[in-house]
Amino acid sequence: MEGDDSEFPPESSEHSHSQRGSVASSVTRAQDVLVYLVTDSAVHLCVEGVGCVNVQEMGRSVREALNIPDSAQDAFAFWLCSPLLELQLKPKHQPYKLCRQWQDLLYRFTEASDDDIAQDEPCLQYRRNVFYPKSKELQIKDEGVLRLLYDEARMNILEGRYPCDPEHWLSLGALTCAIELGTGLEEQKVITAIREKKLSSFLPGHLLMGGGFLSTLRGKGSRQAELEQSLLKEYHSLGPNQDPTHHLRQYLSTCHTLPYYGCAFFSAEIDKPAQGILHRGGRKAVTVGISLEGVYVMDVKEKHVLLGLRFNELSWDHSYPEGEGDSHILWLEFDGEEAGTPVNKLLKIYSKQAELMSGLIEFCVELRSAGEAAATGTDGEVAPLQTPPAGQTGTAERPRGNRRGKLRRQSSVVCSRVHSLNTISYVDDGKEIKRLKPKRAASFFTRQAPPQDYAAVQVAESLEQG
Repeated sequence: MEGDDSEFPPESSEHSHSQRGSVASSVTRAQDVLVYLVTDSAVHLCVEGVGCVNVQEMGRSVREALNIPDSAQDAFAFWLCSPLLELQLKPKHQPYKLCRQWQDLLYRFTEASDDDIAQDEPCLQYRRNVFYPKSKELQIKDEGVLRLLYDEARMNILEGRYPCDPEHWLSLGALTCAIELGTGLEEQKVITAIREKKLSSFLPGHLLMGGGFLSTLRGKGSRQAELEQSLLKEYHSLGPNQDPTHHLRQYLSTCHTLPYYGCAFFSAEIDKPAQGILHRGGRKAVTVGISLEGVYVMDVKEKHVLLGLRFNELSWDHSYPEGEGDSHILWLEFDGEEAGTPVNKLLKIYSKQAELMSGLIEFCVELRSAGEAAATGTDGEVAPLQTPPAGQTGTAERPRGNRRGKLRRQSSVVCSRVHSLNTISYVDDGKEIKRLKPKRAASFFTRQAPPQDYAAVQVAESLEQG
């Protein structure tokens, strides 16, 4: 991921001679290169010396082929993607050489089996740049650029990467109908078109799979009929509009209300809360989304947010395995509550991509700090990222007792579900920092985004480690 301080690994020694020869042979001759878009269509390039061409040089050719204006050139970036790993490339990266190192990257950043790694093959994609601000996106007027952004946002909605509530997915589905089919169509024509394209082209796939035993008894057909009618009603509420960019902008604006829009996504696991008489836990598969706004931990199965934190609401760090069988861990520390007592909570996120996540968080924090400093004309003193709640100063030095409100617990898929997380809790009683159950090894972190909207715990010498 771009922004990560670590460099990608060198080529394995046993393959280095053959790979070096392949790269060298590609320097002087022209080769065909396919750069894919999220719709699976591709830009066909003929590149001279492809083995030494970097992302910055290739970008000019792709922008020219797609007629992307210079004003929007930073909106997109090159990615290497496969079912096992997604990496946004830096301008200096050479895609051909990284493709030759793909197996090394998979061994380093995934838990995939040897067989899966051997069969995996990346494709070069041209997608939204994680570091492109939403505020700039709203200023784009070019229809082609808006369409590219819409295609990617729609894919993330349909695949459940952007969890959203019914009022959102119905609105977005209706806008997709207007964009793909046109406006002002008769009811029967719309229903026929929806059925030809399939409902999954307009609404998230997990909605169409039913919702338990009662839904199974009622039947898949009636469920789909209900969704079709709801979608049709929402479509007719849009009204006619001849401006081709109107509905594209409306779709993107609706997606902007989702806090994780524009995130880079990482595969990970977290501890399940202990359950039953034997207090068995295990781990839960999650997706971690990181953007310029913050960090979001989402349940892969349930398609909802477990924890969402802006950078000024957390501290973080990442730890390497200490022994065989140990995991890479991304640690998130944030404010919480335990039986009415304000505490600091630690969430352990297990992933071989923890190093990438930590590096991306750090880079996003630096970008935001630099942007805020430039906007306010300050040098190093950054204005608050958001207005603090009444009664809070928004400064990092405020007393520990002055805390932000606890995270909301609501039925919305967008809101955090802190109560469902298995976290490690600490409390400061004025004399020392005490660990609340469960007893786990932990650390406190100094990696923070100024100013903090939460009260960071200070480490005491008497704190038991382990």
